[in-house]
Amino acid sequence: MPELSPRRRLLVLAICCMSLLIVSIDVTALNVALPDMQRELHASTSGLQWTIDAYTLVLASLLMLAGSTADRIGRKRVFMTGLVLFVVGSLLCSLAPNLDSLIVFRMIQAVGGSMLNPVAMSIITNTFTDPRERARAIGVWGAVVGISMAAGPLAGGLLVESVGWRSIFWVNLPIGLTALLLTLRFVPESRAPKARRPDPVGQLLVIALFGSLTYAIIEAPDSGVAAVLPFAVVAAAALGGLLWYEPRRDEPLIDLRFFRSVPFSGATAIAIAAFASLGGFLFLSTLYLQNVRGYDALHAGLWMLPMAVPMFLCAPLSGRLVGSRGPRLSLVIAGMAMTVSAVLFAAFDAETSNTTLFLGYVLFGVGFGFVNAPITNTAVSGMPRAQAGVAAAVASTSRQLGQTLGVAVIGAVLASGVEGSSYRAAFVSASVPGWWILVACGVAVFTLGAVTTGRWARGTAERTAEKLQSSEVREAAVVSA
Repeated sequence: MPELSPRRRLLVLAICCMSLLIVSIDVTALNVALPDMQRELHASTSGLQWTIDAYTLVLASLLMLAGSTADRIGRKRVFMTGLVLFVVGSLLCSLAPNLDSLIVFRMIQAVGGSMLNPVAMSIITNTFTDPRERARAIGVWGAVVGISMAAGPLAGGLLVESVGWRSIFWVNLPIGLTALLLTLRFVPESRAPKARRPDPVGQLLVIALFGSLTYAIIEAPDSGVAAVLPFAVVAAAALGGLLWYEPRRDEPLIDLRFFRSVPFSGATAIAIAAFASLGGFLFLSTLYLQNVRGYDALHAGLWMLPMAVPMFLCAPLSGRLVGSRGPRLSLVIAGMAMTVSAVLFAAFDAETSNTTLFLGYVLFGVGFGFVNAPITNTAVSGMPRAQAGVAAAVASTSRQLGQTLGVAVIGAVLASGVEGSSYRAAFVSASVPGWWILVACGVAVFTLGAVTTGRWARGTAERTAEKLQSSEVREAAVVSA
């Protein structure tokens, strides 16, 4: 990639941030629209779960494939393809005549979305070659996530209340098309010096694992355990296939040697737990505020600001804390705040009082604001530079997988609890087991954050990095010979 002027580099950063904005705000804004979609499309609780999970499931399955493909055939080309698919998918979602069509169109959106965030991060990494400039650019990138979390519920509420739920998807059209035209004009093409080879078998096994597991969880309350048991067996078989097949490939989709690093394994588990908590928290809160309290979408969005604003404010603070003192303190704060928030709902019915509801939202916002920054930092800790991008991609996949499982599990628990009962009367008691699951997620973040970031854990990361580095040297020597 040719050296760009400072102004051109900032423009490239802005274009990449535009893609992140539409992908991130789409998820948070959509949660506020769920009750309106449920009424218009006559959707069940499991139907609402699929409108979210169809997106995050495809995204989780294809993130690593999109990143490696971009390295191989060109990052600009894949990024532009992703923008086109995301815009087309958004347009189709806004026109969906029924729930089944909406779910399919959300999957098209997700295919495009999988080509945006990881590829945009690669573009930023290769555009900002100076480490200090790159750190600032990634800081801006992280701030955009905070902005989308803060603006999403309020913007979604305004749009749903004034125009309708379909307008949430219209917002993506002008931003996506603008980003597409600017990419065509200003973003230079780049490729990796040595791109990883495709791993179609590994990719199919990942899709089978994520898809069958999610289906089994979501459909179990309606279809029964016997009906979903074959899908659980497929998930187990796919997991076994990955564990057997991937170590035997020279360039696997998922390098299982990474998991010998305790910080990397810890970051992966923390990402799943934290984002499962986020997915479940948003799902329960949205349905409670609108279907139980009877708020319209706008007022529900306003009620989520006590959660969204701390996320926005704490994210950069956590980034600075990770830079100065390492990831442990941020993760401990995050785990404590998320745990206390969930306990308020699980043990004290916090949603039934405005004061405790407000406090619970603030605490969750603080916790989630602190958790995001140290995940990637911990995942790539000690990794060879050539492997850092792959490690970050696994962390991103873990985030999406966690959100998928959070919505699936919490929705399944809720659906089984309100079945055959008055929805409004049964919601609070039916949601209690779900809140206890979120308590467990918070405890997992706290415990793993404290345990997997210590000196002995960093030692395992260093030993893993040395083995990976020596393996790369041997492979390069074989190739040159």
